[in-house]
Amino acid sequence: MHRTTTIALASSLLTLAALSAPATLCLAAMNPAVRAQSADTASPTSLRHTLSLDEGWRFHLGDIARDSFAGGQGVNLYAPDITYQGAKAGSVWGAAARGYDDKRWKLVDLPHDWVVEQPFDEKALKQQGYRPRGIAWYRRTFKLPASDRGKNIELQFDGVATHSTVYFNGNEVHHNWSGYSSFQINLTPMARYGDDGINTIAVRVDAEDTEGWWYEGGGIYRHTWLVKRSPVHVATDGVYANPVKTANGGWVIPAEVTLANTGPGAASASVDVGVFDAAGRRVAGARSAPVNIVAQGDAVAKVAVPVAKPKLWSVDEPNLYTVRTTVLRDGKPVDSVDTTSGFRTIRFDARKGFFLNDQPLKLKGTSNHQDHAGVGVAVPDSIWDFRVRKLKEMGSNAYRTAHNPPAKELLDAADRHGMLVMDETRHFNASPEYLKQLQWLVRRDRNHPSVIMWSLFNEEGLQVNEEGMEITRVMNAVVKQLDTTRPTTGAQNKGQLGPDGKVNPKNAAHSVDVVGINYQSDEYDKIRAAYPDKPIVSTEDTSQVMTRGEYTTDWAKVVASYDDVYPGWAATSNARNSWEAISKQTSFAGGFSWTGFAYRGEPTPYGWPSASSHFGALDLCGFPKTEFHVRQALWVKDKPVLTLVPHWNWPGKNGQNIKVLAPTNGDTVALFLNGKLIEEKKADPFQMVEWQVPYAPGRLEAVAKKNGREVARFAVETTGEPVALRLTPDRKALAGDGRDAVPVTVEAIDAQGRSVPTANLPVSLELSGPGANIGVGNGDPNSHAPEKGDKVTIYNGLAQVILQSQRAGSGNLVLRATSAGLQPAETTINVRAVPALPSVPVVAQ
Repeated sequence: MHRTTTIALASSLLTLAALSAPATLCLAAMNPAVRAQSADTASPTSLRHTLSLDEGWRFHLGDIARDSFAGGQGVNLYAPDITYQGAKAGSVWGAAARGYDDKRWKLVDLPHDWVVEQPFDEKALKQQGYRPRGIAWYRRTFKLPASDRGKNIELQFDGVATHSTVYFNGNEVHHNWSGYSSFQINLTPMARYGDDGINTIAVRVDAEDTEGWWYEGGGIYRHTWLVKRSPVHVATDGVYANPVKTANGGWVIPAEVTLANTGPGAASASVDVGVFDAAGRRVAGARSAPVNIVAQGDAVAKVAVPVAKPKLWSVDEPNLYTVRTTVLRDGKPVDSVDTTSGFRTIRFDARKGFFLNDQPLKLKGTSNHQDHAGVGVAVPDSIWDFRVRKLKEMGSNAYRTAHNPPAKELLDAADRHGMLVMDETRHFNASPEYLKQLQWLVRRDRNHPSVIMWSLFNEEGLQVNEEGMEITRVMNAVVKQLDTTRPTTGAQNKGQLGPDGKVNPKNAAHSVDVVGINYQSDEYDKIRAAYPDKPIVSTEDTSQVMTRGEYTTDWAKVVASYDDVYPGWAATSNARNSWEAISKQTSFAGGFSWTGFAYRGEPTPYGWPSASSHFGALDLCGFPKTEFHVRQALWVKDKPVLTLVPHWNWPGKNGQNIKVLAPTNGDTVALFLNGKLIEEKKADPFQMVEWQVPYAPGRLEAVAKKNGREVARFAVETTGEPVALRLTPDRKALAGDGRDAVPVTVEAIDAQGRSVPTANLPVSLELSGPGANIGVGNGDPNSHAPEKGDKVTIYNGLAQVILQSQRAGSGNLVLRATSAGLQPAETTINVRAVPALPSVPVVAQ
């Protein structure tokens, strides 16, 4: 059993673009989600080249028999010579073969989720959103110049859902057993260079299996890369550069760098580690002693880098630095990697909660899956940025990656915006394959300043007994081998207590550093008493269900948005009650609500026709629900918050009482209908204010006061019928890199320009210019409309279309929206030319 009163943890870090590169800075200013790059892009010294492999893949939905070959021609696999040849390296058959004819396959770019493109099917898995899954193939061809001979050539997949087998030049080179884990393949021994011919990658993706009980998509849904570097190089995810505050108040980065050697003989190398501020100035640096690396082996170079008076990373001021690691052989640089770093301390205290930079901070967290409207799990980098910004706007400061390792672009956005992260693994398993997945997660993410704890499981059946305690113990030890600066936790929904209400001596809580509690708010005091020397965090709470824009529950498909409906396991955990319970536990580090964003699948409390969840403070598009405003009122302290729920369009209900909720952080709220005071009420800091108001059309206005002084006004008005459309992009400029994407809100407005919250009508979309419409949505959990195409339906006043720039594009991207009987709308987004992201050209077979 590991018991400690206080867990003192010093900071962490990650990877970003070279801050001294003017082109990169220009792109980052235009698109805040520009890829943060370490072992993942060409370094400033151009010693390594990381090339995007996202473009130009051939895709086939469905499996292909092993005996098929070019043009569907059959091959007798049982002929003696074929059997002999097929057992040899480089001689796989079917769609994995180098010469397979894939010209009739669909051409796609990555990231790609084929499942989101499928029609809904009531017979498909409910928990996966009623969409068919299955098996598919991807193929890609490319050439390597003769000058690459002698380099290390590595293929990197950031994520393939669900299980995958990769073939290269007719060789079976990798099996991957999780759709959430990245993997790398050394292609060097099998690659062809110059006139030797074309290189062929084939990937068989098996998404018939599932890893979770939510929508997981299918395909190569994250980025793919080809990395060219020196045979002696920094291994992928091989930099551990975590700043530590010293006893005298200074800072040091005790860098550990794993160097790999894929060359023919042993080699000696050292590393220079430089620290650069946001302006690109080198503010610190040191060089390691040489280390010897055997052929096809690795070694760790260590060096301590003192840093004087760095700017600290925090949730309000997320100051970032770049750690540049350069490999030296005989004094000459041969490889270089940039890692983004942040200087901060974290501490979980059993009696006082969580501390960031020695200041107490309550974790105001949300749990989130990884799909978005229109695109499924193939989420563009800038949409991750959009989602983090929306949660920050709500007042959230923490994010749980439920229930799996996240896209690294999410963590990059968290680093930039000051969002703390509970980083969760997918599989609760102490066998070698799954421990390998856990090790990968920690190695990849341990430099992010945003990551503050590792979550080892979620609601596992074995969490209640000795078996679960031992599995957790092994997993905890594996994490500690790679990172001692962050605690472990587990999202545990039972088992911390025995039948007598006292500590259960054999359960998983004993094997983690921070006791995690899912729900069980009625047991908070007992669990606190049972684990007096361990920090505690609410790893999951609330489970509020509501359907955006609906205020009358239809128990067949929609839930009223009044923050008062939740499933049985959530006890009394609507947003207000759950945060009140957590806030009153002063020793708790904070909590993570279920959920920040809605997601496909798990349509609690319903089944068909609901295909998406009713959870979430925001819907699948990121449009706020009532819970968003409630949490904003609970969590935001530095500015006034006041909203009114619901809208004020209730034809046919004159004189009938309408329940009105005023989420606010004010002391009192006065409510006026058409200028007449209805009532002024004291606002409870958790429950806020409610009224029953006899409906009359017009203007319903609230006035909030703090210490007797007016601080905010908010009004809802009865609108007219829709007469026109309105388009509002989240940003008015895109980087012309073929990746940058922007969500555009589609609304119907009345003659006075007011958004009509009850509008439900079809819209046609036309796009011209250097970009594409990559997906549409509206947050309706019962919609079965296609999410790809030029049509979308406004649902309860809102819809969304996601536009993405064209590679090497520049000029105006013009979106036009039309609907019968309404004035059309148009918006223009400027696509600015930027240096192209280095990529691997496509060549025909």
